[in-house]
Amino acid sequence: MTSQHPSDQNDNLRHKKDAFHLPEGVIYLDGNSLGVLPKHVPGRVADVVTEQWGTSLIRAWNSHSWFDLPLRTGDRIGRLIGAPNGTVVACDSTSVNVFKVLSAALSLRPERKVILSDSGNFPTDLYVAAGLKDLLAKGHELKIVAPEEVEAMLDDQVAAMMLTQVDYRTGRVHDMNDLTRKAHDAGAIAIWDLAHSAGAIEVDLLGAKADFAIGCGYKYLNGGPGAPAFLYVSPDHLDKVSSPLTGWMGHEAPFAFDLDYRPVSGIACMTVGTPAILALSSLHAALDIFEDVDMADIRAKSISLSELFIAEVEARCPQLTLASPRSPSERGSQVSFRFGEGYAVMQALIARGVIGDFRAPDVMRFGFAPLYLSHQDIVDAVAILADILDTGSWDRPEFKTRAKVT
Repeated sequence: MTSQHPSDQNDNLRHKKDAFHLPEGVIYLDGNSLGVLPKHVPGRVADVVTEQWGTSLIRAWNSHSWFDLPLRTGDRIGRLIGAPNGTVVACDSTSVNVFKVLSAALSLRPERKVILSDSGNFPTDLYVAAGLKDLLAKGHELKIVAPEEVEAMLDDQVAAMMLTQVDYRTGRVHDMNDLTRKAHDAGAIAIWDLAHSAGAIEVDLLGAKADFAIGCGYKYLNGGPGAPAFLYVSPDHLDKVSSPLTGWMGHEAPFAFDLDYRPVSGIACMTVGTPAILALSSLHAALDIFEDVDMADIRAKSISLSELFIAEVEARCPQLTLASPRSPSERGSQVSFRFGEGYAVMQALIARGVIGDFRAPDVMRFGFAPLYLSHQDIVDAVAILADILDTGSWDRPEFKTRAKVT
């Protein structure tokens, strides 16, 4: 499998693959779950550990600008999601940030009681929303509808519409511009989860007039396992909201150690506790990869890769059923296929060096990170998949034993 696909010859992103640490013999189709390690990140993190922490010690908060790292990293992410400087901060986890922005959104519409979401939303967002409404105990209702029913359910009772832009199972994409506009027409606040969008597809939060957004740093942004998440607050709301988690990093003068809480102005008001410097340093370094890349080029290659994948699978693996939208304009940077024994097939694939993942009950997910995947990788991966299906080599006990992480 050393040939080159014709589409790779004109790929202006092909040189980026050399910037990543890819194990020999592995075709990685799981960047939608955990990104690949950029080669320069270990050295950068080692410097933070041995030189900054090791030598500067506590002085590094000032001498190496650790204190401002959440804001500096946020601005780098902002460039990839259409957010102006000073509106994004990298901190905490996606779940914690959902709690913060949803609470802030509800405070902007105190007379309304409905949180509208859909059944394609990532479950943690729904869990957090349910927990928050119970905590507030003000009569809020979490209304979960089918994705195609969201627009019809936007009325004068909805306080906040909270959606994941790219469905984690199928890759289906919500129209952010259209739904945000319709939410605003109904007087509601629009919150977008970009966990499967940031770094993979073009996003324009400012242009769409989104009110809030959240997302994670460890998928297409390649920040590493458990990398800090991020959150966005529209410039229209920055002077109106603060975090419901009033920790000292969100205080206007954290080192005055006053006993009363006064939120700092700007996006820093959404920070809470001491930032995780080692994890933030990894994410900040990983974002170097995007500095000379246009998101339009990433999106174009993503579509090319996923279209090739679907064509190859449907030609060679008739046992599988496409679970993703067929139109690339309606998909993110992943493709899912259904198969009754999808878990076992995925484990057999992984054993052969093709790494994707599985989501219950029968969805095999394949993510396409254009910075480190080639068209030849796609052809080679499908050849292995076809062989596994044709020979039935997936039908073995060791491939059917469920691990904790699928």
